[in-house]
Amino acid sequence: MGQAKICVQAMTIKKAFEELGPYEALKKMAEIGYHGVELSQVDMGAESVAEMKRACEEFDIEVAAISGALDPRKEGDDALTVNLEKFIQDCKALGTRYIRIGMMPVTYMASVDTLKDFCRKAEEVAAKLKEEGISLYYHNHHVEFQKINGRYVIDMVKEWAPNVGVELDVHWVQRGGEDPVRVIPKLAGSLDLLHLKDYKIYPFGEAVQKAENGEVPMMEYFGGCVHFAEVGEGNLDMKAIIEAGLKAGSKYLIVEQDDTYGRDPYESLRISAENLKKLGYEDCF
Repeated sequence: MGQAKICVQAMTIKKAFEELGPYEALKKMAEIGYHGVELSQVDMGAESVAEMKRACEEFDIEVAAISGALDPRKEGDDALTVNLEKFIQDCKALGTRYIRIGMMPVTYMASVDTLKDFCRKAEEVAAKLKEEGISLYYHNHHVEFQKINGRYVIDMVKEWAPNVGVELDVHWVQRGGEDPVRVIPKLAGSLDLLHLKDYKIYPFGEAVQKAENGEVPMMEYFGGCVHFAEVGEGNLDMKAIIEAGLKAGSKYLIVEQDDTYGRDPYESLRISAENLKKLGYEDCF
């Protein structure tokens, strides 16, 4: 069982990237103890990449992975199928050997045939990246745990795109109705990237008063009271998850929080870091 590096998913602090710039955003991240980052939802233009590289060199930050969509969302967008060389260059500039797809367009989940089309394209990209020493990964949400013809979408992706690893996001596994600790061992050997994101049921008593005051419809809140949470502040057994991930070969444990609900994202990251250290993972920072 190896030791993994704890990183930050940059989308958690994407506003800081926009407002402070990449250099200052990463400096602030390093000051609270994180020395690894996965890049997503941030500007990857040449100037921005140069600033990230400078920050990584000065603050001893390792880039776990960069992100790329398989297909362009609109004309002019960079995507793996239209401008793969740009992503390869960014990997080499930033010293990473992983590219991850954040999510497939939902149209690919319409049927077995469309899903096979996604897998075919992803497998072709993965083969080209492999020649450059780069691995392609796919990040799940809960929707990949829908069943088509009795099988999970994520299982079909794993079968039909065998050279594409799975970046398992444990919050979304839980929200998809599965147990992360049970799913992780099935991905051993193709789970270098593991997303740590806790799962919390927001205090429902507060909603009762809001509903009585007419601030929020009760049933709307009842169905939407699942929150993203700092690692260790929710319901997931993070110790068991991390141990399962390490046993499965995870090299990067990536802390992500899609929404901090008004709290400063850096404060949320600090809380996650403190809880991870309490669990015994101080040496992973």
